[in-house]
Amino acid sequence: MATERDLYTVLGVERGASDAEIKRAFRKLAQQWHPDVNKEPEAQARFKEINEAYQVLSDPQRRQTYDTFGRAGLGQDGGGFEGGFGGFGDIFDAFFGGAAAGARRGRPQAGSDLRYDIRISFEEAIRGAEKEIEFPVLGRCETCSGSGAKPGTSSSTCPQCNGRGEVRAVRQTMLGQMVNVSTCPRCRGDGRIVDTPCETCKGDGRVERNRTLRVSIPPGIDEGHQIRLSNEGEVGPRSGPAGSLYVVVHVTPHPELRREGTELVYEADVSIAQAALGTRLSVPTVDGEEEVEVKPGTQPGTEIRLRGKGVPHLRRSGSRGDLHVFVNVAVPTKLSRRQRELLEELAREGGETVSANGRGGLREKLGLG
Repeated sequence: MATERDLYTVLGVERGASDAEIKRAFRKLAQQWHPDVNKEPEAQARFKEINEAYQVLSDPQRRQTYDTFGRAGLGQDGGGFEGGFGGFGDIFDAFFGGAAAGARRGRPQAGSDLRYDIRISFEEAIRGAEKEIEFPVLGRCETCSGSGAKPGTSSSTCPQCNGRGEVRAVRQTMLGQMVNVSTCPRCRGDGRIVDTPCETCKGDGRVERNRTLRVSIPPGIDEGHQIRLSNEGEVGPRSGPAGSLYVVVHVTPHPELRREGTELVYEADVSIAQAALGTRLSVPTVDGEEEVEVKPGTQPGTEIRLRGKGVPHLRRSGSRGDLHVFVNVAVPTKLSRRQRELLEELAREGGETVSANGRGGLREKLGLG
């Protein structure tokens, strides 16, 4: 797909949706967009997109990987999609299972997911850290214990859906009878109606409050990575389950080190004399300064590798990348008279021809060279 939409958006569900809700959304969309039923030009592409989203979100392990790392965590192909259908039983059930399915009781509506952006230092991203965050959230009303009903009263069965939390419409298609199921608009899927609302939360079962949490930042996390904290988002209306909190990490760049995945890069400048004769340099690492040897005759672009001084692997405990030190030989742009004489002597010793440009200029004539 040219534009990669969020997989939850593709299926039209919240990030905290249950497996049953994901499957129900898939069935509904599959019935609507299957090319054998829908003759619109975009039906085939839309159906493929729905199928691909369902393949990931119906698999608990792949869904967890997607929630944490996005499509990048699923591999170069964006999730291992093969273009086929995610199980023949699912497509059969999508078209013929709805009419035979029994009545379902209403479920409380899940709360919304939340996003919190946090900035950490370069060193904290490498080593890991514990951070305390504070954010506003809709929490359960203590007055009514989240029911939405005034203390001493209770809710009643929704008359529109008879407590099922959903309404159905039956229609005939070329594939036979199909049942279109949607959330009851009156009770919003809860199956019950609050007749006497709680005065504190106005019947919603939630009130806004500030919440404080401690978040563990794993070693090796990178810019833009997300940490999912299940059930730490907003609670749903009238005792509905809580959504998730997504902590999005932003890393302050290091002034000298550059990160490339699990590898770190440092560019060290040495003079011509240091490169020719050798020297020892102090190199910054996330664990402190470390001395490295530049051997005599080192050429520009030479790499010195410090193994195990890079970034920890997020998925391989105890494994760590390397620090790559690249040597740059700095050529001076300005020379004193003595420096010029020494370099010219070096050139004569090596039988090299050098340019006389730069000699006899105004500064030298005035005795300032």
